[in-house]
Amino acid sequence: MRMENKVVLISGASRGLGATQAKMLANEGASVIVGDILEAEGNMIVEQMATENKHALFVYLDVTKSSSWNECMTKSINRFGKVDVLINNAGISATGDILGTSEETWDRIMEVNAKGVFLGTRAVLPHMINRRTGSIVNISSQMGLVGTDTSNPAYQASKAAVHIFTKSTAVRHAKDGIRANSIHPGPIKTPMLDETSIEPGRLEKVLSGVPLNRIGTPAEVGYGVIFLASDESSYITGSALIIDGGYLAR
Repeated sequence: MRMENKVVLISGASRGLGATQAKMLANEGASVIVGDILEAEGNMIVEQMATENKHALFVYLDVTKSSSWNECMTKSINRFGKVDVLINNAGISATGDILGTSEETWDRIMEVNAKGVFLGTRAVLPHMINRRTGSIVNISSQMGLVGTDTSNPAYQASKAAVHIFTKSTAVRHAKDGIRANSIHPGPIKTPMLDETSIEPGRLEKVLSGVPLNRIGTPAEVGYGVIFLASDESSYITGSALIIDGGYLAR
């Protein structure tokens, strides 16, 4: 069991990548906190885990509010006694180009995708510093590493921010025994992909740049999360793990 005796807090864990990560980590022996604003879906995942004798807790978590993060940390520690791993997974996207992106859309995407990662990291750091150990895994995107006309510019900018913030966290807190790494998925079969693929020809254009010529699965990202969350990656920090079917290799 690669995550035995580990406690993992995942934001945006009620559906998509986060839900898959929660189930996969639990299967590896982790106790999992499912943090999300989607209460019904999150509780359903926790109930399913309970029937499989997995240890899990749903906590309502609005990643844009520091008070929500602090409450989530308090509930997590009260239940499990510690948090070994934080996975900043919550994220949103949109369609459209620069001229078609409103200020409200820009602000909302930045608030969830970038500010949410900052607030989550800030909430968990004192606990991890005190214990002299911890792993932070931030879900960025391949679109945070390259310019393209197939993705919303606010989404790309927010994911680029996650990339650099991860490196800053890694450099500043290596002395505290804390590792921080980012994961950069390509097109993955999730509700978010479905929601942003309504533009005619968009998905086909994205896939034309993927050498493996297919959409990835949530589990393929989940395996990367498990590796970076576990002690198997104990000498890896400040790195960016790209899981994109070869998109950025071109």
